[in-house]
Amino acid sequence: MKAVICREFGPRSDLRIEEVAAPVPGKGQVTVRVEACGINFFDGLVVEGKYQTRPDRPFSPGSEVAGVIEAVGADVEGLAPGMRVLAFAGFGGYAEVTLVEADRVYPIPQSMNAVEAAAFLITYATSHHALSDRAAIKPGETLLVLGAAGGVGLTAIELGKLMGARVIAAASTDEKLALCKQYGADETINYSTEDLRQRVKSLTGERGVDVVYDPVGGAHAEAAVRSLALNGRYLVIGFAAGDIPKIALNLLLLKQSSLIGVFWGAFARTNPEHNARNMAQLFAWFADGKLKPHISASYPLDQYDEALDLVMERGAKGKVVLTMNNTMTGVAA
Repeated sequence: MKAVICREFGPRSDLRIEEVAAPVPGKGQVTVRVEACGINFFDGLVVEGKYQTRPDRPFSPGSEVAGVIEAVGADVEGLAPGMRVLAFAGFGGYAEVTLVEADRVYPIPQSMNAVEAAAFLITYATSHHALSDRAAIKPGETLLVLGAAGGVGLTAIELGKLMGARVIAAASTDEKLALCKQYGADETINYSTEDLRQRVKSLTGERGVDVVYDPVGGAHAEAAVRSLALNGRYLVIGFAAGDIPKIALNLLLLKQSSLIGVFWGAFARTNPEHNARNMAQLFAWFADGKLKPHISASYPLDQYDEALDLVMERGAKGKVVLTMNNTMTGVAA
């Protein structure tokens, strides 16, 4: 089978497509013939050796796959060859076939195609876990989403609205903010041209926001912390800006606010039943037409380098997806 292979941690340009043996499922595992694979910012970090998890080499990047179960190992229940699924592979998704632990495989709704499924898992599951389990956001509260036009940002807008929050979307261009409005944002902030803290004060009557959702880190983090209301919660999702901010803890003390880490992958591994309930809710919302993954571009496997560069250079709005054939490829409007 064909797979994108990383043999040593280093520049993304060192990745190569190779012919390798297809995996065989062991106990508690399944193999999935991949039809599409979502691309995430941490894919590039893993290849460069900059992520908190370092897989054994050689490996193929790619965590979220969609396709058809090809084979099941021993002691696997509820899954069978031929089922349409999405899965959290951890690694191995940039390939024609991948190996996945059975408890990380989810049958998908009939109305969900493979490209939608590959764009669904990590973004929606992360945002649901963050807003519901970690922040316990309540109807009527105000949510500020940084990097709001990115993959997780748009899902945070959608889910925040479904959970009854007023959503303020912050992004770097008016074009990105227009997309955020389409996904339900009540207000927007262009933090390239506007002062984030002053704009939040204006929009909230100087009260501040109840929850900050931050997948970006970097220069705007301190202003966002200062924009929290009394008893506010700051969700640390990731560091797409490349810089991990340092926050003065007295800012949390003064407003009795909380700094909350969000790591959906670890949560899903240690709380499989809770995670399954979350996924069931997300699938139900999708089937009801309440969630719609925004796929800005899809590429065939042999253009993985262009696709990954688009994500790593922060040029994507919503999700970018690899497909294992030449259908459904190209940049969306």
